[in-house]
Amino acid sequence: MVTIGVLALQGDVAEHARALENSGARALLVRRVSELDQVDGLVIPGGESTTMSNLLLSFGLFDTLNDRIASGLPVYGTCAGMIMLASSILDGREDQRSFAALDMVVRRNAFGRQVDSYEEDLDVEGLEGGPFHAVFIRAPWVESVGEGVEVIARAGNSTDGPIVGVRRDNVMATSFHPEVGGDDRIHAMFVDMVACA
Repeated sequence: MVTIGVLALQGDVAEHARALENSGARALLVRRVSELDQVDGLVIPGGESTTMSNLLLSFGLFDTLNDRIASGLPVYGTCAGMIMLASSILDGREDQRSFAALDMVVRRNAFGRQVDSYEEDLDVEGLEGGPFHAVFIRAPWVESVGEGVEVIARAGNSTDGPIVGVRRDNVMATSFHPEVGGDDRIHAMFVDMVACA
């Protein structure tokens, strides 16, 4: 059984842990380097990306996590977690840091403010069982991707819709929150990625 960490600084930590355990993994909440050392993969949940980068620095986790990701640690970022994995952030703050694990340009709060949150049924590349009911809350989107980054979902299921799901090798990111709504298929897809890594 693989052990998958959930970065437990902000966001729907308990919900991600539940979805991972429902998908056959052991979930471990990660707040320290010693906990990070025990995981085979990591979920970076939603929250506020600038705050998250500052918390990672103050908890002494940023550099160690950056090294682990660069060394091939499978990682999945949702919403703010997607921003944390981007190589370039639009509308970010100057003090904001990211792991640059995916060659992509991400726009913060691209769908608007909290009141503009919405839900839709998305076709996700590689996900079996039909569309995934996706919940977007102050969500980013991907403006562009570099070579080797696979687009796995677009808003509106349109060929030119905003990019809301990406993957490259052991790294995956979505704009939406798969931990809400009770459908664990995306977490199961990540558990499979970790198991095969």
